[in-house]
Amino acid sequence: MTDNLALEVRDGLPDALRVLLEDYPRETWETHDNFAGLVAFWLDRHLMFRKLLTALQDDAELAIDGKLDAQTHAAKLSRYGSTLLQNLHGHHQIEDHHYFPVLSAREPVLAKGFTLLDSDHHAMDGLLDRFAKGANAVIQGQSEPGPFRDELMGFEALLNRHLIDEEELIVPVILKHGPNGLS
Repeated sequence: MTDNLALEVRDGLPDALRVLLEDYPRETWETHDNFAGLVAFWLDRHLMFRKLLTALQDDAELAIDGKLDAQTHAAKLSRYGSTLLQNLHGHHQIEDHHYFPVLSAREPVLAKGFTLLDSDHHAMDGLLDRFAKGANAVIQGQSEPGPFRDELMGFEALLNRHLIDEEELIVPVILKHGPNGLS
């Protein structure tokens, strides 16, 4: 992966990977005939990841401010954190092994984009590992919530960058070709 396209440094997809987005702009997605079903479900998964991260950050802030006791924070962190990790891992596996190859075959001009998204998933493995270690340290009382909250902020920025890029690459392909053969 070229350094300027690495997840940690890019600020969006290159124009060459946004060609279908011009024909299928985000603000028109929900009214497209191919939106209901797969696209709506897939975007809802992304929304769930974002909501879980927001809940984790809010709880960390409350714990830092002394408005959420350590035991309650640990219980919520365990529940929300494991839900986030498990669902992200499963989501990425399905994309890497099924959706990306199928969508890449439908739009070969965008194959580099699917390779980019796959490399994001590999780059995020380290983020997910740090997340798990940081969460476990807080849950076990070995760390204060402040450093974990800081880790969450960086994690959220990278995950959001990836999710936006993924949406802007994948949704237009599905809208154009329909969901047949993907589920």
